[in-house]
Amino acid sequence: QVQLVESGGGLVQPGGSLRLSCTATSLPYYVIGWFRQVPGQGREGVSVVVTSDDSTYYADSVKGRFTISRDNAKNTVYLQMNKLLPEDAAVYYCATDPRLRYASFDPTEYHLWGPGTQVTVSS
Repeated sequence: QVQLVESGGGLVQPGGSLRLSCTATSLPYYVIGWFRQVPGQGREGVSVVVTSDDSTYYADSVKGRFTISRDNAKNTVYLQMNKLLPEDAAVYYCATDPRLRYASFDPTEYHLWGPGTQVTVSS
C-alpha cells in the first residue's frame, strides 16, 4: 500500500508562510487530506484534494490563506500556508484511504497516515 511522508515544517513568525509537502511512494488514491493536531486536542481536517477531478476543499479557518495542490509526476501533494497565525501551530499530517471517493474532513475515514511534520508559529 502507499506510504506517505510529510516535509516542510518549521518555525515561522505570525504572518509568514510555509509550504508543506506530502510525498507518496506510489500514486496516491483518489482523496488526499491534510490534518493537524495540537497535543491534547483532536485531529482536525485542514484541506482536501480529490485527485480524480482535482477539486479542492478547505476548512473555514484556513480559507483564503492555505492552498492545496499536487504534482502527479512527483507523487506529491502540497499545502501552501500563508498569513500564518499562532493558532495554526500544530503537527501537520497528510492522509489517504483507498476506499474514499469523496472529500472528507473526518479523520476516522482515513487509515493511511504520514508521520507528521511540526509547524510552529511564534514571534
